[in-house]
Order: sequence, then C-alpha cells, then structure tokens
Amino acid sequence: MITLETPRLILRRWREDDVAPMTAINGDAEVMRWIRDGSVRDEQQTRDGIRAWEGEWEARGFGLFAVEVRSTGELAGFTGLAVPNFLPEVLPAVEVGWRLGRGHWGQGLATEAAVAAVRFAFEDRGLDRIVSIAQVGNGASERIMTKLGMTLFRETTGPDTGRPVRVFELSSERYAATAS
Repeated sequence: MITLETPRLILRRWREDDVAPMTAINGDAEVMRWIRDGSVRDEQQTRDGIRAWEGEWEARGFGLFAVEVRSTGELAGFTGLAVPNFLPEVLPAVEVGWRLGRGHWGQGLATEAAVAAVRFAFEDRGLDRIVSIAQVGNGASERIMTKLGMTLFRETTGPDTGRPVRVFELSSERYAATAS
C-alpha cells in the first residue's frame, strides 16, 4: 500500500470513511465549477468514483490519492495520477490532478500535494511525461501547474463539455533539471 507524506499531508489510498467527506466536496458547486460540465456529484457517484480510482491503482500501479491533513486527520480531497480519457487528443498521457474542499483552499495544500504526486510520477513510476488540464478561466489550477514547472502544451476544447481547456505538460528531463 503506497503512502506519501509531506510536511502537512498524508497521501494514501481510499477508505470507506472517506466517502462522506468526499461527497461533501463533490457536492459543493463552487468546488465543481471547473470540473467537466460543472455538475455536482452525489454520494453514489462519489462512491462509484472512489471505486474506479481504486481500480486504477490495481490496473496501472498509480491513481488518485486521498489527501489527509496530518494535524487533524481530515480528508482535504484528492491528488494523483489518472489517464485523461475525456480528452482523447492528448493520449497517450498521464495527468496529474487535484480537487480540494473549499475549506482547504488558499493554504498551498493543493500545490504541496501535487508536488508529491509529480515526484511519485517521475521518481517512483518512471513516467516520461505528465500533463495537467484546466478549463480556461481556472487561474488557481493554472498557477499550481506553473509552480510544478509545467508549460502550456496546447489549447483545445473538451469534447464532452464544449468548454475550452488548456493542457500543460512536464517532461521527466525538465523535472530532473528543476528538482535538483
């Protein structure tokens, strides 16, 4: 069982007691504003999502981590790696992504978690390249991507939503050059 630790966070696999707090996060319209078509998700959709994320771990050896705040044990949201099947034009690719509840915004936690996920992608899983995708207008996510050392790769439109998106990328070579 893979667990990553940062100064303030524990990135770990999912547990049954994560369903309720993740449902609250997924049910917040402001959190979901920039996710796919902006729809909130209910408990069953959240439960199905967690099951799918765990399945990715089993199938690929990577996936989305539950992000737990060390000092409180509270679930803040998720970060990790996924294949962005919703945007076929960038495949093959692995995306680093994150989603935190509003109570955890503005503290640098998403960046801290994403840095650990990027390190995991390159140093533990040996990936050559990762991408991250944000809808145009989601400046907060784009700032995190920039902090991760990612650069704009392309602008396109999400085929399932019709919303414009920006795809950022980071190569293992660039990561190695900036990580040292």
